[in-house]
Amino acid sequence: MKEQAKSVLVTGGSIGIGRAACRTFANLGRSVYIGDVLIEEGEALANELTAHGYAAKFEQLDVRDTERTNVVVRAIEDLHGSVGTLVLNAGVAYRVPLSELTDDLWDETFDIDLKAMLRAVRASSRAMAANGGGSVVCVSSVMGTHYGWGEHVHYSSAKAGVTGLVRALAVELAPARIRVNCVVPGYIRTAQILSERHSLGAAGLESTSAYIPLGRPGEPEDIADVIAFLASEGARYITGQTLVVDGGLTVGRC
Repeated sequence: MKEQAKSVLVTGGSIGIGRAACRTFANLGRSVYIGDVLIEEGEALANELTAHGYAAKFEQLDVRDTERTNVVVRAIEDLHGSVGTLVLNAGVAYRVPLSELTDDLWDETFDIDLKAMLRAVRASSRAMAANGGGSVVCVSSVMGTHYGWGEHVHYSSAKAGVTGLVRALAVELAPARIRVNCVVPGYIRTAQILSERHSLGAAGLESTSAYIPLGRPGEPEDIADVIAFLASEGARYITGQTLVVDGGLTVGRC
């Protein structure tokens, strides 16, 4: 594996799907960079991974900050030549009725859930291209691709935008051997979905087992393994694709 291919930057890497992805890539021998605003959780994860002999570093990263994004990417490039894999996972989902949905909250959600992905790819793609390519995996949601989600208009809209971003980037960056794909999780056991204020809550998540064909909600590791596959040589001829990972939820309810 080329040195640059070993490096992985995971946004929103401190918890949930991002944390599982960091652990998965570390197990694969990759140099993992954990980008997040959650300092305590991010440093704890980096310490956990390094204690087990893996290469990992926490980078404080607010994905809304263009300059900070550029700085983090440049730091990785200084060590590896380029970022090998970008996992663009950072996101927020606030429950807000339409009558209370302000322009500012709409803009904040799009800034974190969609525009931040553009920032990271834009910052990384030139060095990726110069070093023979790379891979980008964006995380969307079934609530942006298959279902509407009441009181989450801003979230569903942003996550729907991710799929368009992926398709356009895949076409534009293909000549540089940069592959861009999208993972669409279903109901996954994360802090966000366990929030009763903003999502299903613990009881609501367990109730989804009744209509998920595989009989259970997903775990972060279920998504992380798919992300790792899409970033791997095994997916070398896959780009511009949106892969739903939901235990059969969407086909079972269509």
